[in-house]
Amino acid sequence: MTAASIPFSPALANDRYKYKYLIAITVSLASVLELLDTSIVNVAIPHMMGNLGATLDQIAWVSTGYIVANVIVLPITGWLSAYFGRQRYFAGSIALFTLASFMCGNAGSLGALVFWRIVQGLGGGALLSTSQAILYEEFPREEYGTAMAIFGVGVMVGPTLGPTVGGWITDTYGWPWIFYINIPFGMLALALTLSFINDSLHQERAESVDWLGLGLLAIGVGSLQIMLERGERLDWWASSQIRLLAIASVVSLVTFIWHELRTEHPVVDLRILKSRQLAVGVLFGLVLGVCLYATVFVLPVYLQTIRNFTANQTGLVILPGALASAFTMGFMGRLQGKFDGRLSIAAGIGIFALSMWKHAHFTTESGFPDFFWPLIFRGVGLGLIFVPLTNLALADLPMSRIPNGTGLFNLMRQLGGSVGIALSATLLQRFTSIHRADLAANVTQYSEAARERIAAITQALIGRGDLPALAQTKAIGFVNGIVTTQAMMLSFEQLFLLFGAAFVLSLPLLLLMHRSRGPAAAGAAH
Repeated sequence: MTAASIPFSPALANDRYKYKYLIAITVSLASVLELLDTSIVNVAIPHMMGNLGATLDQIAWVSTGYIVANVIVLPITGWLSAYFGRQRYFAGSIALFTLASFMCGNAGSLGALVFWRIVQGLGGGALLSTSQAILYEEFPREEYGTAMAIFGVGVMVGPTLGPTVGGWITDTYGWPWIFYINIPFGMLALALTLSFINDSLHQERAESVDWLGLGLLAIGVGSLQIMLERGERLDWWASSQIRLLAIASVVSLVTFIWHELRTEHPVVDLRILKSRQLAVGVLFGLVLGVCLYATVFVLPVYLQTIRNFTANQTGLVILPGALASAFTMGFMGRLQGKFDGRLSIAAGIGIFALSMWKHAHFTTESGFPDFFWPLIFRGVGLGLIFVPLTNLALADLPMSRIPNGTGLFNLMRQLGGSVGIALSATLLQRFTSIHRADLAANVTQYSEAARERIAAITQALIGRGDLPALAQTKAIGFVNGIVTTQAMMLSFEQLFLLFGAAFVLSLPLLLLMHRSRGPAAAGAAH
């Protein structure tokens, strides 16, 4: 680390933790920008389609390209941070993200927009993992819980606010402004980074570039992410494209693992997974990603298809749970280290499961009061899990390996999220078909209740002036709509219970972890 490169080095030399909260705000702001952009675009998709003359399948690459680029960068953030120097890499990533945001808003064609979204994703992918690594070094060990709580608030609230903020900006100013809004905040984060963030005291600069490992990782993880993003739309294994992506992903990732374990200077140091604590934490992160993102995906679909809520109304329903999660994480950060983190995770999973059980009691008539407490419980449960799980996962790593650990942890949570969304979308469709067939079997001309209902609706329509034949056709269509809605409602209830149960089944993993002694227990060990 060179003192000349940091304006506040003399003060930091006297008290290295003097600016820890400013640093926490800086990295949290950068992380919120990255996560907000993952979800903010989705509500503007119809406007982009009309403006750019794109089909739904084409415009989907605006989201897919960003997430794929994110996922490819995540596991190599530790290596890139060491290669370029942490301050330059983090500042450069923010600058790239901000420039790409401007270019996305200025894009006049679909090709240009997708290209700059990929560039934006390459810049944004660094922000999450590098932010965590910075916090672990810039806070004293006894305050790791506080650091992760500050960071976790952004991680939880960012994706939640995305659809609401995106909907309001798109309706008020137009879709380019969902990208332009990043520019002032990106410039602020860049200025704060250059002022307060140092190079790591423990980083070990890579001596050479593992180009083969980098290429295999990009092909393997990129193919897997595209397959998960597009699988449901292309009917999974019925599509030759999905089969080809699956083969490319498996072959590339298996070869990548073999190569990384044999090469002297790997782009991703998989040897750190010898730490059982990290290996179990990464697996737990995968399960967390599946259950978190699946339920985050399913709930708005239920609210907007069954309850006909707007994007803004959906955001207002979800907001109290996000605030409860943020409050819980802040509270947990103050208590971190005073009790066994595994107990907090177990309690969080229990409360999350209770929330999912309450979600499974939602109906086609549920309103705001019915959603409030289940979502509060969900937020509290996730708040009890996030901070302790992160600290437990990284507890046995020396400080020089923390960037690699955070990269792998965030990668698995992101991939878990993609699996969760793909799985929930597929199961929703399959469950709905099954339930619809079961319900329709009882709505026939031989069912007295069905005949009476159709007759009553037909008479009501005739009373409004419809011709008898047309009225009966409309009545049958109306009943068909009720059957479909009820089938979907049963499917949503089933999915909530399924993901709640899946999280509970992951509890035995806690037995494989020990109580955290605090990340970087080895201090400044290399």
